Amino acid sequence: MSTIEVGLILSGVLILLVVGGLRVAFATALIGFVGLFIIFAFDKGQGIDRGFWTALRIVGQVPHSKMSSHVLSLIPVFILIGYLGYYAGLTRALFEAAKRWVGWLPGGLGVATVFATAGFAAVSGASVATSAVFARIAIPEMLELGYDRRFAAGVVAAGGTLASLIPPSAILVIYAIIVEASVGQLLLAGFLPGLVSALIYAALIILMARFRKTLGPPVTGFTWTQRFEALPGSLPIFAVVGIIIYCIYFGWGTPTEAGALGAFVILVMALAKGMRWGQLKSALMESAKLTAMIFTMIWGVLIFVRYLGFADLPGAFSDWITGLDQSPIVTLLWILCAYVVLGMFMDAIGMLILTLPVTFPAVIALNGGENVLASESALGMSGTECAIWFGIIVVKMAELCLITPPIGLNCFVVAGVRSDISVQDVFRGATPFFIADVITVAVLIAFPGIVLWLPRLMLG
Repeated sequence: MSTIEVGLILSGVLILLVVGGLRVAFATALIGFVGLFIIFAFDKGQGIDRGFWTALRIVGQVPHSKMSSHVLSLIPVFILIGYLGYYAGLTRALFEAAKRWVGWLPGGLGVATVFATAGFAAVSGASVATSAVFARIAIPEMLELGYDRRFAAGVVAAGGTLASLIPPSAILVIYAIIVEASVGQLLLAGFLPGLVSALIYAALIILMARFRKTLGPPVTGFTWTQRFEALPGSLPIFAVVGIIIYCIYFGWGTPTEAGALGAFVILVMALAKGMRWGQLKSALMESAKLTAMIFTMIWGVLIFVRYLGFADLPGAFSDWITGLDQSPIVTLLWILCAYVVLGMFMDAIGMLILTLPVTFPAVIALNGGENVLASESALGMSGTECAIWFGIIVVKMAELCLITPPIGLNCFVVAGVRSDISVQDVFRGATPFFIADVITVAVLIAFPGIVLWLPRLMLG
């Protein structure tokens, strides 16, 4: 068999292992090692013994050579910002401000939850953490006002997905590392699409509550004085967002330095609000645990990526994709549909780091190549812009798997926090937001300028 055929078989085995429950990190590392062993032992004629040790040396070198990258320091910094923000009490202050300003709308508390989760996403970067926090804060208030139980849970589960796009986003950093794109440009690119997604969520909630009065009544009675009094508590979040975006956009610091400065500001705020040593320790430990999990996944996938490079599977897939007799947009839509299916069985980060080594080169080839000019591009953008645009699209698609059965992690988190709401109810409540996400993706495909406006300004 050719290396391409072996690669296809091993990729199929990898998918079966992941769907069967084996962790992505261990499944990818195992298949990567087996693939490298087969290539060196048989295809390159080194023999079983020498091929085994060659594969083992490559596997041993990957963790240090790749994981020592400076850009990876962004991930623990962004995760720490989120946990410090939670312990500083910024989430409740943000929700209270949103409730007073938009609570008068139909389904007002749901709209307030979406905007509050978007604001917290700007200091969190982790979808699961955002959903867990607002399941404790927003759902009790919605239920107390008579909101539909499924609707309230679905709003929180869907709102948490906004953390995948709005900077600082850990998943965008992971995308940038895998495809070797600019982290700063990607973080800036996620800002406007995140706002668009939040606005579409809010519009959906308003429409649903307007036509079904039992979903959620508006909240009235707040004076303008009370509304303005609620704003100071949310200012630290906007300060951190401003620091990160300003530093990256104007080049005052690297994304890592901007994130570190944001984490320092949040830490000072948390200490000023009376954070105790136990809370700080919990924030540090939770950040370390989540960072270790993500780093382990990246390490395993990079071994698999190294094998794919030797097998030339990405190149073969790109040649096949570009050889299809159909529009590049139609081909792109088929790729995105595949992400919808995969998202039903895999978590967001695992799905991206597993598929990007193959799908990203194919999309770049559809556009005309990495060095193509916008005027010559099949998708109407340069190679660099295509990498950024596809990153936002694919991360938005990854959000879908957070609210779709049977793996939808955000839904399980909300149900775990709220023992009085079943997982089935959360999934049903989140179903309309799947449609909202499809609309958002369609808007971003139709109007790529939404994604590329800020990065283009950065590039000058």
